[in-house]
Amino acid sequence: MRALIDRATSADLMQLAGDSTSHPRNIAAILVLDTTPLQAWPLIRHMVTGRARSVPRLRQCLVSTPWGCGRPIWVDDPEFDIEHHLRRQVTCPAPGDEHALLRLAADAMAAPLDRRHPLWSLTMVTGLADGRAALIGVTHHVMTDGTGGMGVLEALLDGGTVVPVARSASRPTNFELFVDTLRTRCRRVWHLPAQVRDVRDGLRELVADGVATTAPTSLRRPCGSERALAVVRAELAAVRAAAHRYGGTVNDVLLAAVGGALGDLLRSRGESTDAVLVSVPVSGRRPQVDSRPTNKVGVITVPIPTGGQPARRLASVTRTTRSHRTTRPGASVALLGPVFRALDRLGLFDWFVRRQRFIDTSVTNLHGPVGSLSFLGVRVDEVVAVSTLTGNVTVNFAVLSYAGRLTMTVVADEATCPDLDVLAAALQRELDVLAGGDARATSLVGVAASGNSV
Repeated sequence: MRALIDRATSADLMQLAGDSTSHPRNIAAILVLDTTPLQAWPLIRHMVTGRARSVPRLRQCLVSTPWGCGRPIWVDDPEFDIEHHLRRQVTCPAPGDEHALLRLAADAMAAPLDRRHPLWSLTMVTGLADGRAALIGVTHHVMTDGTGGMGVLEALLDGGTVVPVARSASRPTNFELFVDTLRTRCRRVWHLPAQVRDVRDGLRELVADGVATTAPTSLRRPCGSERALAVVRAELAAVRAAAHRYGGTVNDVLLAAVGGALGDLLRSRGESTDAVLVSVPVSGRRPQVDSRPTNKVGVITVPIPTGGQPARRLASVTRTTRSHRTTRPGASVALLGPVFRALDRLGLFDWFVRRQRFIDTSVTNLHGPVGSLSFLGVRVDEVVAVSTLTGNVTVNFAVLSYAGRLTMTVVADEATCPDLDVLAAALQRELDVLAGGDARATSLVGVAASGNSV
């Protein structure tokens, strides 16, 4: 029996808008291992080859369909070869610290992935301080959002399930694609009332606080091609306790910290603004149930104060985000997907995102594993998430919880944010104050040019 036709979703295709070899929409995860596994590279090749069987998307590529045959489809790569994706084992440049590792990660993210094959890569890094090693996994955002990416990650590590290789479904014929497209369009007509509700819910999610624009600041400038990374850490329990003291969530604490840190950064540049508009991705998945590789994310826009006492800022953020919790999570993708794809077809997407005034930054918060993971029997000390920049948003934040610790990665455009160390230090101070001094945060900065590749 032929497998069902697997089409890219509207949210998937939204990630292709404005994608280019100079600005690939790649996301990444850095796994820091407690030590270097013995005979690491041959074992990695063997393990990943087996585990990739458990995640069909790792063996699939996205292909276009003829006119009238609907959205692109995911199909098995007939030339799938694990060597296309295991980039190589590299030695971290001296002194093997976090600065050097972040530089390698930025380089790996900047390397375009070959669309003729599944859009992911894995690099092994040895030679870190204290005998540690790291894995840098990169995937194109069209394959999955952060939540789905965490599901893929856990499938590749120790304890992941290995399943027998299923017989590959043959690629659908054009006639089959055309018939499937007709059926899909008929279903859309039948479900038109539901689609109207989706649009309504999407509008509510996007404009819960009205349509706002931001004052011109140096946070919004057209981005170049080079990226800088910084990492700030905090104990999850301390941040959660701070959130509960003010009736908020962990995400509220993170947003308040980001607002204060960006305010400090702007003041150090001789600028000021009362608030920044923060785009917050909201997952439309069912928690603990759906971790498939795909994109199911909408966004809300939250105004965050940049000044005042951190506690008052947190209280303000909590009140604001509470108003968004009445909307259906992820609903806004029903609006954003078609709009972004239309702009891309007209050649206007890049023009739009390099001039937009609706957001200053974005903060993505991912719920990672509660317990520790391992790879080839070696404990994973830390998992660091890295997001992508686009348009005129010169800095964003990706947060991941893992084994009781929050890791907050700041991704900045090097040309327009050369003072990332100032931002990282300010973010550390804000987290320390908000968490009552119980959050132990450190930050190091690594810079890399996108022209380099790992």
